[in-house]
Amino acid sequence: MQCFMVSRYRCRISSRERERVMNTERTKILKLIENNAKMTTKDIATVLGLDESLVINIISDMEQEQIICGYNTVINWDKTDSEKVTALIEVKVTPQRGEGFDRIAERIYNYEEVASLYLMSGGFDITVFIEGKTMKEVAMFVSRKLAPMENVLSTSTHFVLKKYKENGTKIEQRKKDERQVVTA
Repeated sequence: MQCFMVSRYRCRISSRERERVMNTERTKILKLIENNAKMTTKDIATVLGLDESLVINIISDMEQEQIICGYNTVINWDKTDSEKVTALIEVKVTPQRGEGFDRIAERIYNYEEVASLYLMSGGFDITVFIEGKTMKEVAMFVSRKLAPMENVLSTSTHFVLKKYKENGTKIEQRKKDERQVVTA
């Protein structure tokens, strides 16, 4: 048994129990920052009843372990002056011997136009989300870079017309009609 500071209170727990408690705290921290990446370590510590230095160390460890891979902001680009087009591209590929889909996925996700990439089950193998300034720019990426790649069998491009929700965040909520009904 060893003494371990779980919250404000010291307690004697086994190393196995310590690991379980730490995994629970890590999960709680991840859920908090997943919903609000701007949350400070001080606020996280307060909400969870932990010491701030412990929260800082846990977050740092998770960044080193690549559990936390980045901190992103959801932006409604339609409300800005920036022109932006998003496309979902379904890609059928031939997996490579000994490497499966990983090598081709890496070649695709290294393009700066690629926002997201997922290995899928079903009628196609990979889903790629592309961002560009115009539909033509996206189409040129597909025809000049993606489709000609070795092991790419086919592509199917779908343009996003409007985003309603992204990464758990509603993009634009409908305003409630506050007019009063008038009857004669």
